[in-house]
Amino acid sequence: MRDTTVTEVTETPERDTRRAMLRGFRGKCPNCGSGPLLRSYLTVRDHCPVCREDLSHQRADDGPAYLTILIVGHLMAPLLMVAFETWRPDPLVLFTTFSVGTIALSLYLLPRLKGAMVGLQWAKRMHGFGGGD
Repeated sequence: MRDTTVTEVTETPERDTRRAMLRGFRGKCPNCGSGPLLRSYLTVRDHCPVCREDLSHQRADDGPAYLTILIVGHLMAPLLMVAFETWRPDPLVLFTTFSVGTIALSLYLLPRLKGAMVGLQWAKRMHGFGGGD
């Protein structure tokens, strides 16, 4: 005979993942969308100054760095090949141009991808973000 014990499950409303990630990508709080997410270049605030959402649960760790490397590598490698095959620039010019481009794109993407990752964690209620809304 099967045990038919009923367990009560509390329903929590789903959070919009896309909106939370877009807000995080813009550097805004994934909850309200108006408070700043980052305190400095890569430091996530403990609480949103507008809605008081607790953001200290985030665990982005190395994820944004890996995503940045993946995106920048997949953009710059084909561009490097096209530039070399099309114009045959001097190696120093090619190296300088693509070094500056790679560094600039990496510095641009890193905090934005960190914000998007924090937004994803918040939307999926990961690492302690599952508390009361």
